[in-house]
Amino acid sequence: MASSRGRSGGSQRPGFRVVGEPAYVLHRYDWSETSLILDLFTRGHGRVAVVAKGAKRPYSQLRPVLMPFQRLLASFGSRDEDAAEVHTLRAADWAGGGAMLTGSALLTGFYLNELLMKLLARADAHPVLFDAYALTLPHLTSADEQQVQAALRAFELTLLRELGVLPELGIVTLTMEPVLPAKGYLLHGEFGVRAGRIGESAAIGGATLAALQEALDEGSLLALQQACAEALPELKSALRALLHYHLGTPVLRTRQLMMELQQK
Repeated sequence: MASSRGRSGGSQRPGFRVVGEPAYVLHRYDWSETSLILDLFTRGHGRVAVVAKGAKRPYSQLRPVLMPFQRLLASFGSRDEDAAEVHTLRAADWAGGGAMLTGSALLTGFYLNELLMKLLARADAHPVLFDAYALTLPHLTSADEQQVQAALRAFELTLLRELGVLPELGIVTLTMEPVLPAKGYLLHGEFGVRAGRIGESAAIGGATLAALQEALDEGSLLALQQACAEALPELKSALRALLHYHLGTPVLRTRQLMMELQQK
């Protein structure tokens, strides 16, 4: 990836150009009869809006490339990075990836995208989160539902930590005392880790919390997934509440759609 700013003349504003930036398409909107506005999740520049001119034309080289969940190398720019809300997409090349997501895996993938769209500010780079997203996508197609759920919980934890809203899991937030392996604890958006009881709804064992914190500190997504697998029902409930607290909304659109499909 290359990023550059420069002047071609004394009276012109500085230009902004990014070349070959690793990216994923989070969302796409119609902009005109022939063009699209894309929300890209990029490794070095965070969430970026770009206009893909002519991308809807039948013979556009961009049309088959700009698909969700496929890794791209995107080149984009504008006359002024700070003033431009939407940059111009100059080029996009497929950079590898698995088969297109289908069925429940597709809905789960859109759930990840919705979290990123709602929680990430524009132009706020999170390379650790980008890498976690890339590593999580292949797990969504697994026939092992436990593996899928562990991958989702690990991504949610990584997202919350990267946003700076995940409490230190190895200590009780108010007292700063270490969590005890045999006791249960609750996660709260305002109060952090607080005492609970084993068996209580959404209570997580101290040993699991300590293992989760260790994996987060090591930066190992695999270790984090393995730690999540030890308490999937409790983590699902606890992290859902924590995410909704920070989202400010009770139900995500993708989760609502999942529930509606399950009822049919």
